[in-house]
Amino acid sequence: MVSQFSEAATIQPFIDRFPASMPDYEVRPAILRDAKAIADVHVASARAAYADILPEDQLRALAPSTREAKWREAIEFSEPQVQVAVLGEEVVGFVGYDRSRDPKTPSTTGEIWALYVKPEHWDKGVGVALWDAARDGLEEEGCTLVTAWVPLRNDRALRFYELAGFKREMKTAKTTSLGGTKIEEIRLKRNV
Repeated sequence: MVSQFSEAATIQPFIDRFPASMPDYEVRPAILRDAKAIADVHVASARAAYADILPEDQLRALAPSTREAKWREAIEFSEPQVQVAVLGEEVVGFVGYDRSRDPKTPSTTGEIWALYVKPEHWDKGVGVALWDAARDGLEEEGCTLVTAWVPLRNDRALRFYELAGFKREMKTAKTTSLGGTKIEEIRLKRNV
């Protein structure tokens, strides 16, 4: 399924924040040759998003070459399902989603495993277009709820998900290790 993002997107709070003339981002299923571009987006976005969360040496150690094989495998086996946002021929963002990986969750609970956008395309509607595609895909899979795990110090991501209607599940806060650094994460949830 290919979706075209327009000003008629379904999340009104986001739309009000965008300029009247937005670029035409297209969202489509990822193909194997997108794996390198996805890895590049993943690293560029993570470096920007985690600049105040991870130490500088860990940010420098992030490399697309360490992520490309993971995304190639995800695309090949649809675990998670991956959609990319493109502007012309350039991959500018991606979303990975599937059933929830959390133990003891019903099969009707989906999860956003990853949602990353190149920093130069932040606040231009790419994340909304990717979220719309993931929501449609999860709905087609029979999911009625969707979750996402977000670091508590990632204010941009928390704001994005909350504007998209997700609510924090305060009892889920946990400490995880990201590149050897302990970070606090929280799960957010909403109806599909």
